[in-house]
Amino acid sequence: MFLPAIIGVVMFLPGGRGICFGLTCTPAEYEVKEECCPMCNPGYYVYRHCTEDTSTTCAPCPASTYTDAHSGLEACRRCTVCDSSAGLRVKRECSSTSDTLCEPLEGHYCTDPIQDGCRGAVEHTKCKPGQSIKQTGTTYTDTVCIDCDSKTFSDGTFTTCKPHTQCELGYYITKEGTSSSDTECQMLLVPVMIAVTLLVVILVVTAVTVTAKVRIRRRGKRYFHFDQPFSLY
Repeated sequence: MFLPAIIGVVMFLPGGRGICFGLTCTPAEYEVKEECCPMCNPGYYVYRHCTEDTSTTCAPCPASTYTDAHSGLEACRRCTVCDSSAGLRVKRECSSTSDTLCEPLEGHYCTDPIQDGCRGAVEHTKCKPGQSIKQTGTTYTDTVCIDCDSKTFSDGTFTTCKPHTQCELGYYITKEGTSSSDTECQMLLVPVMIAVTLLVVILVVTAVTVTAKVRIRRRGKRYFHFDQPFSLY
């Protein structure tokens, strides 16, 4: 059993126009009103379709428009605008043959990537106080945060949680450390004052004692002078 074959015939007219009968246009042509017209090159658009006497008339793309392939487009495509409100900035400027390429702003990462570019981005997560940065955000990944344990702390900008300060001898804790703040220490003023007071007391007592001994010695010498034994005969 034989299937009927479809035979296509293409008749090329002067000026490059081709009339198709049962045959699709070639890759370098586009179809319009059942006719095949030559495509325009990248960077151009169809200003006038081909006719029986003329080929396709092409014109350069105006500013801020482009075509990136051979086509039968009657207008160039508008260049993409990298919107800062969408977290984007220009990576490569638009040309007549290629669209604008966008990339994330500083401190943002791409949430809608395309080949060599990005169509949408959001700001990196900021770690909260009590968290450290486990992994810094990149162009295509968000920041990863990790919670500090009970013996460490971070203000949200540290890459690792830091251990709480241990108050040294002679200091006491004025504020216990938390996951978001360090321990606060202060010098022990009361013991120092007590020590100074004791030293003053000892010095005073010593001075009084020395003074008393000196006075006693002087009195002893005076009594010894008047009480010397003597004879009446």
